[in-house]
Amino acid sequence: MARGAPRAARVTPVPSDFDPASYRPRADLLSDRVILVTGAGAGIGRAVALALARHGATVVLTGRTAKKLEAVYDAITALGLRKPAYLPLDLETALAADYDALAAAIGAEFGRLDGLLHNAAIFGTRSPIRYHDVPTWCRVLHVNLTAAFALTQVCLPLLEAAPDGSLLFTSSGVGTRGRAYWGAYAVSKAGTERLAEVLAHEYEGQRLRVNVVNPGAVRTSLRALAYPAEDATRLAAPEDITATYLYLLGPESAGVTGRHFDCQR
Repeated sequence: MARGAPRAARVTPVPSDFDPASYRPRADLLSDRVILVTGAGAGIGRAVALALARHGATVVLTGRTAKKLEAVYDAITALGLRKPAYLPLDLETALAADYDALAAAIGAEFGRLDGLLHNAAIFGTRSPIRYHDVPTWCRVLHVNLTAAFALTQVCLPLLEAAPDGSLLFTSSGVGTRGRAYWGAYAVSKAGTERLAEVLAHEYEGQRLRVNVVNPGAVRTSLRALAYPAEDATRLAAPEDITATYLYLLGPESAGVTGRHFDCQR
């Protein structure tokens, strides 16, 4: 490292004084904030989008299925909350022009972006590396990692324009330490953590903060693919883990960057 260069802001599972079980965000925590959520049509993305809206945020919903996004849009408006926006985007097939168009639409409507939650992901398959299907490998790495990079890149000018921008990536236990048969999914999440680490270092000392969240075992369709024989009723519901997301996308975590947070302890 060159003399005088900043010390790397590493994304590591370190103890935090934040306790998701006891966190009680105020009702207007996210008032006047614009937050983009990927994979917002179902599961954790849907639950977090609704929680953000309930605490005052204007939520920009994106995902590959317009019908699901419309249902979340309707649920938010039915509660009398700030009117959200929804912009369908299929991360598997999107081209550069699609990313540019999404960022341009947010810029034209809001002029800035206060938060971006990378929640969308696909699982692929559990398989030994020796037998891992190559097209599936490429698809998982693209959706979970490359697409997150591309979307982040086009949104950075908007996040930089915010007075307190928050960039939040979603990882997994296998992103911190790989395990047998988790193949492309584990590698994609490890790459996600390194991407967050690079960004946290690049924006160290600036207004934009970058963190990683691990939802843990949650009752979602992705979890069901990974553990088809598991009793899902014993898992946390997506609505049970939103506190960590509210904290990291809100003003009370200002200055917190380069950290790894677990939603469940």
